[in-house]
Order: sequence, then structure tokens, then C-alpha cells
Amino acid sequence: MVGINELTVNFGERYLFNKISFIINDSDRIGLVGKNGAGKSTLLKIIAGEEESDGGNISFPSGYRVGYLPQDMDFIHGKTVMEEAKSVFKEVNKINESIDEINYQLATREDYESDSYMELLNDLNDYNEKLQLLGGFNIEANIEIILKGLGFVNADFTRLTDEFSGGWRMRIELAKILLSNADTLLLDEPTNHLDIESIQWLEDFLKIYHGGVVLVSHDKAFLDSVTNRTIEISLGKIYDYKTYYTKYLKQRQERREQQLAAYMNQQKQIADTEKFIERFRSKATKAVQVQSRIKQLNRLDRIEIEVEDNTAMRFSFPPAPRSGKVAVEANEVGKSFGDNRVFSNANFFIERGKKVAFVGKNGEGKTTMIRALVGEIEHEGELKIGHNIDMAYFAQNQAEELDKNKTVFQTIDEAAHGEIRKRIRMLLGSFMFGEEEIDKKIKVLSGGERARVALCKLLLEPVNLLVLDEPTNHLDIKSKDVLKQALMEYDGTLIVISHDRDFLDGLTSEMYEFSNGNVKQFLGGVYEFLQTKKAATIREFEHKEKVVAKKQKIPSDNKLSYEERKQKDKDIRKTQNKVSKLEKQIESLETKIKEMNQTLLDPKSYSQELMDEYDGIKKELEQAMQDWEKDQEKLEKLQ
Repeated sequence: MVGINELTVNFGERYLFNKISFIINDSDRIGLVGKNGAGKSTLLKIIAGEEESDGGNISFPSGYRVGYLPQDMDFIHGKTVMEEAKSVFKEVNKINESIDEINYQLATREDYESDSYMELLNDLNDYNEKLQLLGGFNIEANIEIILKGLGFVNADFTRLTDEFSGGWRMRIELAKILLSNADTLLLDEPTNHLDIESIQWLEDFLKIYHGGVVLVSHDKAFLDSVTNRTIEISLGKIYDYKTYYTKYLKQRQERREQQLAAYMNQQKQIADTEKFIERFRSKATKAVQVQSRIKQLNRLDRIEIEVEDNTAMRFSFPPAPRSGKVAVEANEVGKSFGDNRVFSNANFFIERGKKVAFVGKNGEGKTTMIRALVGEIEHEGELKIGHNIDMAYFAQNQAEELDKNKTVFQTIDEAAHGEIRKRIRMLLGSFMFGEEEIDKKIKVLSGGERARVALCKLLLEPVNLLVLDEPTNHLDIKSKDVLKQALMEYDGTLIVISHDRDFLDGLTSEMYEFSNGNVKQFLGGVYEFLQTKKAATIREFEHKEKVVAKKQKIPSDNKLSYEERKQKDKDIRKTQNKVSKLEKQIESLETKIKEMNQTLLDPKSYSQELMDEYDGIKKELEQAMQDWEKDQEKLEKLQ
């Protein structure tokens, strides 16, 4: 059990935390929520002992161990993945070193009857017993389970950690923390660098973990799956809800409504009392009642309305310069990394002003296609940028690539040119960086604050093609909504990669699905796309798509003219609408048949008219199924 007791942290003249207190129990799965910069990461650092508070304290039982995963860290070099994972078991490693030394002496000595030789045997027995108690004989098996759960394969275990990207190095650090058997785990955005299967594995692991878990995440599905308690940080205070994230939102709204109603009721009571006192203050006959009312007011426990933090980003993209009719065109585009074929024969074009999303499970080539598009990597085939296209690119690791030793103001000032430099302070203000915040160095900012700085750089020059790879990483829910609204109002062309269904809904009108080495177009929004995939979320779709299908050579349509492709797109859209209507009709008819089956089970309800109606609906369903199969086959051929 961890006790947070009247913890206080000051930033300048404002409180980050003002005497906050709560307890972390072993059974708690706590989601820390609040806007970017509210203090979520700082609170984890203080509990982990990485930072000091200005007041209050953290209390732990004797021998209590905390495992902490920060958003950023410095990595150790020169070890293999397995060696790095084993480094967690310090006590076990010391015992194994002692056992190795004893075994060496036993193998080289010949004084088998001596007291010192017998003492070595006793020591060896003691060390083996300790090793058994610490689970030292199962360490490698446990390491293998954790590493494979986080996406590593056997061949990775002997590779140096230096060979892996920052995202994979963070997975190694997460593995070490999970292996540490700590009494409480503090995890700051643990899913940022994980793929779908690893996220699901981590969810299952944390649900049954023996100790407490406190995590910061903007992944609502992950929070709902793992947490049983939500602590909101807002304006220096905390609000503790004994439930998961989605239910917390409802309870929070209900609590605020009840609080407001009670406040309004009390204010009316106070006004009526004050009115009575003022009216009869000078009348001797009412002196007793007036004094009674005055005492009543003085004793009143006044309800205070919780101040709601409504600060949020506010910005819009500059008008897009005029460009050609086609913004991007791909003809037979392919990419391989060594023997690994990512995708082949990709053919598509994106018209001016369109907003499209690249979707598909991790590793299928979405980011690779974008990197080829912006000229970062070479590729096969032809990838053409349209006439008069000015592009801005937001990479997946854009926020992490900022110079950590520069201030917020320096970062934007050095990237700006021309007249915009006169308006940098105003621009930063729209991204919630005030006079104090603009002089902060990047290294002290939260992940969400860094993401806002990176987004701010996109506004420094007018562009007509925005290419965004996971732009919502680290952003809080309010900031996501503001970014989405700004993109919806943007009059240029947008290509975006995102796993956030709510963010994509209403934003994009076309999807390009990356699956099994192919790139296929889908005309429609995210919910229509997911409906065709019979998946509730993008992540569920990605998980289902992992089944490896036998690849078939798809005839290239790059020889079609622009007008022919446009006509083909119209045919696809028309057929998709017919298929969608038929699916709804089939679902409705199946529901009717199910209801009628229940009715017909009751002999009292039986009638010839009912049977005729039942037969008619069955025939209608059969016809709808035949029409659906025909149109679905037509759609597959068109696509």
C-alpha cells in the first residue's frame, strides 16, 4: 500500500498539486487522467522517487518496491536483449555468481574430506535453496514469456539492444519493469510503442498482476479494459472515482449536475435569508428572528462549485494555396527491405481537397508509404506529387525529435520565416503556451505538450498537402477534438494514419487499406469501412486482418486514364451503397423471422395468414441474399 499525503508542487505562482492525498492498494488498477500538463507524469515521477515535491510526503511499507516506466529514458548500450532483461534480477545474479565461484572451486580442489570443502558444499546447498525461493530457476522461461508477449522473437534475444529502434528499446524497458515483480507498477503511456497483439497481451498481464498498477494513457479502450479506478487531476486538485474510464465520465457529469443543483438551491436559500435580515434588521419585534437568521448564515457550510478546466488549443490551418487537380498519384509502387516485401503494385490517386486515411495492422507499410511519399526512402514504381503541391509532414516520432535543450519559443522561432515571426507569441498562445510556458525547455515538457509544439510547427507556412502519421499520440481528448475540427475545416489535401476511430469519424471520406502486401481503396467513412470488416474498432480490424491470405496477382489499373478511374470510383461507390442497403435489409428480415418463430411456438397465435406472411418474408430474404451475393461479387471485381 502506498500513501500519498498532502502532496504539494508549485510551478511559479500556480499549484500543480495542492495538498492532494490518496492511497494505492494492491488491488487497484488506477488510470490517471487530466489534460496535457495537468501533472500526471510529474505525479508518477514523485511516487517513483525521481522528483521531489514542495510539500507533503509519500509513505511506503518497509521493503516496498516500485517499478516505473517513464515516457522517455536514456538507454544502456552493449548488452543483448536477454542480458538486459536478466539485469533486473540483481539478487539472483549475485547468487548465481557465488554458485559459479563455488562450482569452480569444487571442480579444481581435491581436499574432499576437509572442513572447508564440506563448508563449500553447505554454502552451495544454501544458495540453491535461496535461488529456489526467489524463482531463480525459472528466470529465463519468465523472460521469454514477457519478451514474446511484447513482440520479440527468439532470434532477437541474442541481438544487441543497440540494434533496435527507440520504440523497441522502450519495449525492453517495459519488459524489465514487468519482470521486476514490483509491488506497484507506475506506467506512463505504456502502449505508445506497442502493436495490437502486444497491447492485448499487456492488458491481460496487468489484469492479473499481483500488485497495484497506476497508469497514464490516452487510449480509452486500454483504460476501460485494465482500470477499476480513475483519478482525475484538474487545477491542482484530484477527484477519485472507483470505476473505469467510460463510467467515470458519466459519474463526473452526474456529480457536476448534482453539485450545481445543490449550489443553486443553497444560493436561493442564502438570498432569501439575507433579504429577510435586511428587511427586518431595524424592527425591534423581529430582533430575535434576525439574529437567529444571521447565526444560521454563519453556521452554513457553503457549497463551492468545482472549477472546470476549460482551457484548450484553438487554431486553424492557413488557407491552402491552389494546386493541380491530382495531389498524389501512385503507379505500381512497391517497397522491400532486404528479403521483406512490404507491399507491391500499389496504384492509387488522391484528388485535391480529399481527406484520406491509411489503415491496416502494424508492419503492413502505412508509414513506409508515407516515408516514400515525402522522399525519405527510395521505392519501386512511380510516386508522383501533383502540380504546385506544398507539403507539410508530421512524423510519428515528430515530438521526440525536437531539440530538448531549446525552449518552446526558440523551437518555433528558428523554424519560422518571414512575417509569421512577428506573431509567434500569439501562435504559441493558441497552443496553450503562455508567457511562462514559452521559456520552458523542451526536455521538461510532458509528451502532450511536446506534441502541441510539433503541431504548432505545421502552421508556420501555408501548405496544400498535410501528411500526418499518428498525430494524436500523447494528445489529451480536448486537444484531439480541436485538431480534428481544424483538419475538417482545412481546405487542402490530407493523408493521415491513425488508430483512433473517433478521430477519423467524419474527418476522412476515403480509406486505403494496407493488408498482405496489397493496397486497396475503400470509398466511405471509418464506420462504413469497419462495418464491411465486421469490426467494432480499427484495432479489432487490424487484429482480424493478421490471418495471412494467399496472395493473388491483382491486375494493375495504372493504365486507366484519370476520367476512367473516376468513373470506376463512381461505380464502386454505387455498388457499395447497394451492398450496404441489402445488408441492412437482410438484417431486418432475419430479425422479423426470428420474432415470428417465437410467435409461432405458441399454438394460440397460429393462423394461416401468419404462415403466409412468414413464407413471404422467407422468400424476400432468399432474394435479398441472392442480390447481395451478386452485388458483392461485382464489388470485389471492381475493387
